[in-house]
Amino acid sequence: MARILIVDDEPRIRDLIREQLQYSGFACEEASDGTAALSVLANGGIDLVLMDIMMPFMDGMSCLREMRTRKIMTPVIMLTARSEEYDKLAGLEGGADDYVVKPFSPRELVARVKAVLARTMPRAQDDSSVYSFGDLHIDTASHSVKIAGQEAALTPKEFDLLVFLVSNKGIALSREKILQKVWNYDYYGEDRTVDTHIKMLRSHLGPCRNYIVTVWGIGYKFDPDSL
Repeated sequence: MARILIVDDEPRIRDLIREQLQYSGFACEEASDGTAALSVLANGGIDLVLMDIMMPFMDGMSCLREMRTRKIMTPVIMLTARSEEYDKLAGLEGGADDYVVKPFSPRELVARVKAVLARTMPRAQDDSSVYSFGDLHIDTASHSVKIAGQEAALTPKEFDLLVFLVSNKGIALSREKILQKVWNYDYYGEDRTVDTHIKMLRSHLGPCRNYIVTVWGIGYKFDPDSL
């Protein structure tokens, strides 16, 4: 049973989310701000974080940045009452895996939770693969990426994006295709969502960043032989 940490300063919102998730078979823990969330995460065992952006003491964005600084790579879905593009992109660039804008339908929230968990929960050994291209080494069983022998700290979404690109080596993939396959459901996202994740992924790949090629007018492809 997956364990989900609900982080929101409004008890009513936490109660609503907890009821929906428990009804869907998930175990839940709660925190009222980012500081309390970090204390829970320090103990381990959390599979996914649902976190509001606007909170007192430590807001969601500050907590997310601190998580990634501490190498806590637990996937995060941001909850926000804001719908401006800046807030969405800021969350994604900060290491969030997805975002849900309030007010949201319980069905949508549960669908997004299941989609993120389907990508990030440990898979059976039969589904594992190892890829090597020059200095880039990817092991899906251990969920690890190494660049010239050094571990690259990717978020779960960045890892899934990289594996999808690599598994379609040499194929030009549209942004719509990437959204559909990497986000794992009918995601009503924007092209900028893919572009933002590609930007962040490239920044973590260092000397291998150019393995991800922009295909103008279409999207992206993984082509380590194009250099």
